[in-house]
Amino acid sequence: MKSAKTSIIAGIALMAAGILLLLDLLGILDSAALVWPLIFAAAGTTFVALFFRSRDNWWAAIPGSVFLGLAAVILITQLWPGPAAYWAGAFLFLFMGLGFGAVYVRERSNWWALIPCGVMLTLALVVALPPAWEGMPVAAVLFLGLAATFAALSLVPVRPEHHPGQPAAVPAQPGNAEPARMKWPLIPAAVLAVMGLIFALQATALLTAGEYLVPALLVLAGVALLVYAYRHRTGGHHNVHGA
Repeated sequence: MKSAKTSIIAGIALMAAGILLLLDLLGILDSAALVWPLIFAAAGTTFVALFFRSRDNWWAAIPGSVFLGLAAVILITQLWPGPAAYWAGAFLFLFMGLGFGAVYVRERSNWWALIPCGVMLTLALVVALPPAWEGMPVAAVLFLGLAATFAALSLVPVRPEHHPGQPAAVPAQPGNAEPARMKWPLIPAAVLAVMGLIFALQATALLTAGEYLVPALLVLAGVALLVYAYRHRTGGHHNVHGA
């Protein structure tokens, strides 16, 4: 069975090579421009085949997506040069994001793969933005995309792992193995969301003096802390003296 599959793959590869050489000889297509895309596509397809062959090969989705993304980028820049070249790099991040997403789908314990998945998809969106969107709009999309990544991570159920140095869970309590949702991703999600909203407001010109907003908020927050500390100290001083 394996020899038959190898023969089929080799036959298809030889037919594709012959067709490309024929098109090159006829002047229809420059086959030399497709050499590297075909090499990267072949390597990516090999890793993808390993990924689907066994659940233990979840790692193969990462290099497979990288090679397929490189093939897509080179193919687009070779066949459609000009305006399409500036957003061709988005396909590399798109394929890489899909690769990390496949790692999580194959093995749900690899929840960490969702972080690079969201980052790569966000970068793909940033690269695909129009050239006129520079500065604040790009920063807003970047920070909001990262915030959405961590927010989505907080919704993923994660089963508690047993470490060798810790006692095993009691078998009579089945609830110990139930998946729980992580809370820590909400902290970076909130920070990134605030930063993204600030950049978005500045980009849409809703804040005419946006550069003065952050210093003003810092000064007001400092004054509020000083007032709170003074009132707390005064109240504690009166309580000590019995007033």
